[in-house]
Amino acid sequence: MADETATVRPPADPPAAVRVGAGTVAAGLLRACRPRQWLKNALVFAAPAAAGVLGSAAGLLGALIAFAAFCLAAGGAYLLNDVADVEADRRHPRKRYRPVAAGLVSVALARTAGVVLVAAAPAVAWLTGDWRLPAVVAGYLVLTFAYTFWLKHQVVVDLVAVAGCHVLRALAGAVAVGVPVTAWFLIVISLGSLQLVAGKREAELRARGGGDNGTRAILAAYTPGYLANVRAMSSGAMIVTYCLWALDEHPGLFYGLSIVPFVLIVLRHNLLVDRGVGEEPEELVLRDRPMLLSVALLLTLVLIGIYLS
Repeated sequence: MADETATVRPPADPPAAVRVGAGTVAAGLLRACRPRQWLKNALVFAAPAAAGVLGSAAGLLGALIAFAAFCLAAGGAYLLNDVADVEADRRHPRKRYRPVAAGLVSVALARTAGVVLVAAAPAVAWLTGDWRLPAVVAGYLVLTFAYTFWLKHQVVVDLVAVAGCHVLRALAGAVAVGVPVTAWFLIVISLGSLQLVAGKREAELRARGGGDNGTRAILAAYTPGYLANVRAMSSGAMIVTYCLWALDEHPGLFYGLSIVPFVLIVLRHNLLVDRGVGEEPEELVLRDRPMLLSVALLLTLVLIGIYLS
């Protein structure tokens, strides 16, 4: 999401999905929707889980509807984003293998499918019988397209816009099941989202040696030091906020113990970003074993605290 230009040479061994043609156009279309990144939509389960309503059929159904709506919205947005960025993606050493940029999926097909998915997302959200979830989904789409066509070119605002998309996911889960959203919840989610976005930008900047070779012009406006400061500020404030939530709002052994894996997750993420990893933060949980173990322990302790204490 520089003024310096350079010739990008193709890697000697391109991704396997591209070498084999990804099977069919349908498979390429699905890949263009980036199902791996739908992991971010799991944020819709955060508020229902924290409120202890996922154990009920109504609560689980509402959360699943929100998840499905956001997967449709995200898939459509990714397709339309790839259509808008097709030329820039073709100059990118990795993104040029995306189905639209590589020519596996035509621009016309991607545009049509994207519009269909975007229109379907609020319709699916209406299945909750509450107007608030479609409104949140619509707000997410407005923010996403504002980012694609304008906000991603605005320094600092682009960080807040992407973080805002994560916050809307979490908010959607709350309205889908009708639970109140506390200030603690919003602050932790907002700060965590800002940390992830700053880390993503920093990893992108480090990977490109301080520039973006014409693929993401906004990177030229940042420095690794500035993004590291944003990351440190947001992660520090988030740890303090989570501790206050766990100790003051929910006194109990398991909530207090959950602080340990929470801090480990934050510290591990900062370490990985400093190592140059973090361009795809949603995949860190799946690929990094210490991160995965810490997340699993955090969820276990919090869920025990919610449902069994």
